[in-house]
Amino acid sequence: MTIAPAKLSDPIVRAFVTAVNAGDRAAFLATLTPDATMSDDGSDRDLDQWIDKEIFTVRGRMDVQSESDGGHALVAAFTNETWGEMRTAWRFTVTDGRISRFETGQA
Repeated sequence: MTIAPAKLSDPIVRAFVTAVNAGDRAAFLATLTPDATMSDDGSDRDLDQWIDKEIFTVRGRMDVQSESDGGHALVAAFTNETWGEMRTAWRFTVTDGRISRFETGQA
């Protein structure tokens, strides 16, 4: 069962997922603080390179299966043209209404 992005609890996480699914890089970046960081499977990555490689050039999509921690933790089926579908965990740190860090990896 998936949770529609419009039903996600936290508005900035909702905007993040909506931007990913729309392939809207500008809207995605607007959800982040200017100094946002991220990690994938426990390793810090260059955010701009990662989002282009894993989301925006390969039609990344998040189908959220569950949320917890007030909407700051998600489990989603993440699909892109490189890897196909993977069950992934996402954790968001929200600072002043924007995402300052997100961590993702296989769930």
